[in-house]
Amino acid sequence: MRETPRPQETAGGSRAAHPQPRSGRALAHTAGASGSGTPHRSDGRTPHTPRGARHTGRTGRPGTSPPVPGRPAFLFSALAVLTALFAVITWQVVADGPLRRLDERVDHHLAGRGPQSLAQVLADLGSMPVALPVLALALGYALWRGARATALIAALTMALVPALIVPLKTWTDRAGPLTSDTGYYPSGHTATAMVAYGVSALLLTSYVRRRWVPPVAAGVLTVATGIGLVLHGYHWPLDVLASGCLCGVLLIVSSMGMRRSSRRAAASAAGKMKDPAA
Repeated sequence: MRETPRPQETAGGSRAAHPQPRSGRALAHTAGASGSGTPHRSDGRTPHTPRGARHTGRTGRPGTSPPVPGRPAFLFSALAVLTALFAVITWQVVADGPLRRLDERVDHHLAGRGPQSLAQVLADLGSMPVALPVLALALGYALWRGARATALIAALTMALVPALIVPLKTWTDRAGPLTSDTGYYPSGHTATAMVAYGVSALLLTSYVRRRWVPPVAAGVLTVATGIGLVLHGYHWPLDVLASGCLCGVLLIVSSMGMRRSSRRAAASAAGKMKDPAA
C-alpha cells in the first residue's frame, strides 16, 4: 500500500508534499540520539537541573543510595572475633587443653633465646613507670586541645585494665614459665602497654598530619613488649595473646565512644555558630 502524503499549507495554496525536517532543531523528544541510549535527550550530556543530577537508589527515589557496609560493621565483627578468641584461649588454659600444652612446648623453645638485656628492655615497655607517663602526656595534650570527653574515656579505659586483669589472674591461677608462682594469665604488662599506647594513639590521631603514625607506633610498642616478655621467660605466649585479645576489645569500645563524643562536640559547636545567642 502506498502512503498518502500529508497535505501542507503553502503561500500559493495547498499541495501534497513530504514533510521536511527543519534545519537547526534538535529532536529533543525522540528516544535519544543514535548511540546515546538516553531517553528524552538529544545527546549523552548530563542534565543541568539539580533533580536530574541526583543519583537514585534501589527504590528509584532521588537522593538515595544503597547501604554500604561501613566502619561500625567492621568494628562489631572485630569485637565478636576477639571475644570468641579470648574465650577459647581462657577455656584451654583453665581446662589444661591441648592448646595449653602446645603453648608450653613452644615456650620452651623461646624462653631464654636472644639477647636477654634487649628482651628486658622490651618487656619493660609494658611496665607502669614507662607506659603511664606516655598516656599522661597524651591526656594532657587532649585536655589542652579541649577534648575533655575523649580524655575521660581514655582514662576510664586505662582504669579498667587492673579491674579486669587482676580477677582473671586469680581465677586462672596459672604458673609462670620459669617459676612455680601463679597469677600469670593473662599478661598484665601486655595489657598495660596495649591500652596505654593504644588510647594515646586514639587521642593523638586527630591532631597529627600523618594519621597512621600513632596507631602504628602503638602497635609496634605493644608487639615489642610481648616479644620481650616471652623471650625473657616472664610469660607464656598464650598469656600475651589472650591479653591482646581482651585489650583489643577495650580499645574498640573506647574508640567507638571517642568517635561518638567527637561527633557530639562537633554538632554542638556547629549549633553554637548558627545561634550565637545560645
